[in-house]
Amino acid sequence: MRNVRVGILGAAGYTGGELIRILVNHPNAEIVFANSESNAGKKVYDVHDGLYGDTELVFTSEMPWNTIDVVFFCFGHGKSGQFLKEHQIPTSVKIIDMAQDFRINGEHDYVYGLPETHREQIRSCSHLANPGCFATCIQEGLIPLAKAGLLTNDVSVNAITGSTGAGQKPGATTHYSWRSNNLSTYKVFTHQHLHEICQTLNELKPISAPHVTDTLNEGYDTDGITIDFIPYRGNFARGIFCTSIVKLDKAQSAEEIIRLYKDFFADAIFTHYCDNPLDLKQVINTNKALIHVDVFGRKVVVTSVIDNLLKGAVGQAVQNMNLMFNLDENSGLNLKASAF
Repeated sequence: MRNVRVGILGAAGYTGGELIRILVNHPNAEIVFANSESNAGKKVYDVHDGLYGDTELVFTSEMPWNTIDVVFFCFGHGKSGQFLKEHQIPTSVKIIDMAQDFRINGEHDYVYGLPETHREQIRSCSHLANPGCFATCIQEGLIPLAKAGLLTNDVSVNAITGSTGAGQKPGATTHYSWRSNNLSTYKVFTHQHLHEICQTLNELKPISAPHVTDTLNEGYDTDGITIDFIPYRGNFARGIFCTSIVKLDKAQSAEEIIRLYKDFFADAIFTHYCDNPLDLKQVINTNKALIHVDVFGRKVVVTSVIDNLLKGAVGQAVQNMNLMFNLDENSGLNLKASAF
């Protein structure tokens, strides 16, 4: 079997660089082109200097569709849909979009790419919408409760993300002197990832589970499960640390809830339940999602951690590519966290 031939659009940004880092070492993939209009002709390591010595790949402005099997869109949000209006991609080329343009169900054929909930649909799809980073971290922590019909409308989430979550383009809240020794909230109750999170949770909810209406979160699939989400900017580069507080309809024992999580993730390649409290550094530079729960009567506190650029972006995208091309799901993703 020949290698999967890959094209990358928007290859000069953070996600483009991380994707190249993974794929140059992927045993079943070959990067055919890395597109960047503004960097055409430059070596990839002239922009992503951590790749020096790993590849001699050169950025190109060309997009030779007939030479690839799959293309990754590493665009900013809103650009994927516009690109497809302006360019005709052959039906033989599969698309993995890392923006939010096609994550919400509607008049398109994109499958939502959370392997822990959509694995079989991913295997057979041609067009995939890769989940957002906050969305991935929060959903991994809540989907076992949603599937079991235990998730109520009383869910509060706090999650802190590193500066790479804002992308490579400098901004007022990303430069070092502002971010260092600082902490702040943003998009309180209105973060764009709420749409896809609530979509998944309500898809998983058993039909018999009660529906509730919450006008406070109007616009976020309110006829069903909703969450109150407060995102934080952290003074570190990468990773997401999330705590979710769920108030159940009736008290459950810790043993019951922990068994629920362990059973749900028993066959997951990268998502694991941990008995001990979590540290963010356990997942940095890996494609892992780690989950831990504490139970206090009717209240369940769920801690979930991921690397926002890997499990929250390109690591999960490569995981999805592996599923789409019938490769080992963990191919090219044997990434280890630092011991220190």
